[in-house]
Amino acid sequence: MPQVRRIGINGIEVDVAIAGSGPAVLLLHGFPHTWRLWSEIIGPLAEQHRVIAPDLRGLGAGTRATDGYDAGTLVTDAEGILDALGETEADVVAIDAGTPVAFLLALRRPDRVRRLVVMESLVGSLPGAEDFLAGGPPWWFGFHAVPGLAEKVLIGHEAEYIDWFLAAGTLGRGVPPEIRDAFVDAYTGQDALRCAFSYYRALPVTARQIGEAVAGSRLTIPTMAIGAHPVGRALERQLRPIADDLTAHLIEDCGHIIPLDRPAELLRLLTPFLAVP
Repeated sequence: MPQVRRIGINGIEVDVAIAGSGPAVLLLHGFPHTWRLWSEIIGPLAEQHRVIAPDLRGLGAGTRATDGYDAGTLVTDAEGILDALGETEADVVAIDAGTPVAFLLALRRPDRVRRLVVMESLVGSLPGAEDFLAGGPPWWFGFHAVPGLAEKVLIGHEAEYIDWFLAAGTLGRGVPPEIRDAFVDAYTGQDALRCAFSYYRALPVTARQIGEAVAGSRLTIPTMAIGAHPVGRALERQLRPIADDLTAHLIEDCGHIIPLDRPAELLRLLTPFLAVP
């Protein structure tokens, strides 16, 4: 099991799971997850790396911050975690809501990111995702975006709501009960839900930040895009025109929650890509 430390950064406190030694790997989860999303891959990665898996701002057991859910602020959070742990650079692996943060970090601070792995998300409003968005974004994006609505509607039904995402995100296979319970606990209560939905309410700001960053720079570090269901190759298509060194993979028969649904397949891709030369 990793060691979990409470670290103060950027005006908040977050829990950070840490394991192993060697070159740092920073793992950034999404919704509705905590650092436990990475439970199946922390151990294997820690054989060669120092694995750093924080709860994102407002999620998990950390401070229920009132603001700062745009990618730019979350980049500052990520850098603060690396600083607090004495790491000048890291490989960065991200999924879902963590992906725009990792992408913006790599664009703004390529000196701090050795390699980038992004999964099952879109990055802002960059071209390439038109097919995925042809029928509009997923229904919950609009529901979560209305200030104050979703958290009021869902009070008392958090477990059922989280269970829907965990089932859909594993094509019905589900996740281990102890991880499911940790996720439900982390997203129970109006304030916990407010923090989670604040990521969706900040998406217009995040998209603007990404657009501005792309206008002034390219993605120069080795990058891997991994798709499954439902995002597929949309993220790859967004990155291809702006990335100098992009490898892309599609994991078959895999739901959105790749690290829990197909951890062995994910490790098969990550291990050689993150291997120290």
